[in-house]
Amino acid sequence: MIYLDHASATPVSKKVLERMLPYFSEKFFNPSAPYLSAKRVREDYESAKQTIANLVGAKGNDLVITSGATEANALAFTAVAPDNLETEQNLKNTLKSPKVLVLETEHASVLENAKKYAWDTIKVTKTGLIDLFDLKKKLSPEVELVSVSLANNELGTIQPLSEIAQILKEERLSRLKSGNPHQLLLHSDASQGLALLDINVSRLGVDLLTLNSAKISGPKGVGALYVGHGVRLNPLVLGGGQERNLRSGTENIPGVIGFAAACEQLKNPASLAKKYKKLSDILKSELENSKIPPFFLGDKKSKLSNFLPLCFPGLDAERIIYKLEEREIYLSTGAACAASKGKPSHVLRAIGLSPEEIAGSLRISLGVLNTEENVREAGKALVEVVNHECERISRS
Repeated sequence: MIYLDHASATPVSKKVLERMLPYFSEKFFNPSAPYLSAKRVREDYESAKQTIANLVGAKGNDLVITSGATEANALAFTAVAPDNLETEQNLKNTLKSPKVLVLETEHASVLENAKKYAWDTIKVTKTGLIDLFDLKKKLSPEVELVSVSLANNELGTIQPLSEIAQILKEERLSRLKSGNPHQLLLHSDASQGLALLDINVSRLGVDLLTLNSAKISGPKGVGALYVGHGVRLNPLVLGGGQERNLRSGTENIPGVIGFAAACEQLKNPASLAKKYKKLSDILKSELENSKIPPFFLGDKKSKLSNFLPLCFPGLDAERIIYKLEEREIYLSTGAACAASKGKPSHVLRAIGLSPEEIAGSLRISLGVLNTEENVREAGKALVEVVNHECERISRS
């Protein structure tokens, strides 16, 4: 097997699994129980939260553990939800509905939550970078939340969050002077960039940051939301009051222990980026032999080094994927959740690709399972499939 879809999922590393296993068996206790064994599990849990928080320059108490990035994103949007609205329908109908801005290429879990409010999208350039002029134009006095992912999950384009944060800071100062009571928060989904970027919440200037264990060789079903000081959220899950009353339910101890263990393995983002850059160059070199030269998507100067989104105009990417799957080579056409619905990518539409170009687009994302040898082999196989498809089309 050659796996080229690490943006979709990563394998849990052996060391991470080893750390998790005791908490399924001999350390199975509920951390809210009163006896010593349970209290020790509580200590391990809080220590693991601190390890995760260290990765982004925060404290363990700043994190709310969730079931993944999707829930973390949903929880982030409650920062602008009025307490006195009983139903989502009331929220949509009220004239006082908070306004939010989201990048038009955001993950579906961001876009769908934005739709609960008065919302608008921020445009992107042809490389997927945020249009800062459009942000400034749409940053009206009523906007309370701006959500921009750190790195796009289909293109790998890295957004200039510190610049965005500065624009919002200036807007806050302007509101303060004019007596505008509306808060203005910055949220970012950092799921894709956690392993490859040096992330610090203070340097980024974010108020809310989504983290995801599943993208860094940790267990699936575990995520976290960093919550800045003074940010008030509304719980999505009610009950026992765990996670500061923001996420009730017995804590997922093995999952959080595994998330922390995965974070501990992320030692040198720069070295890892250099490795993936080399693998990407090998793959690009092999693709030069295809009858239809691909063009590469995303921003050349500001892109995750393990992402290689590309397009073969005129070809059917779905057929290419199936042909490669027969050889046990796995890649995708984009975000797994979108691809499973069979809908054209909203991300590729946003950067101006034609329907034909969208149909011929692939997303290759490198990771821990890749070597120079298997990447070179995958490149040769992809060229063979592409050339065969060109011949098939020419005969038809």
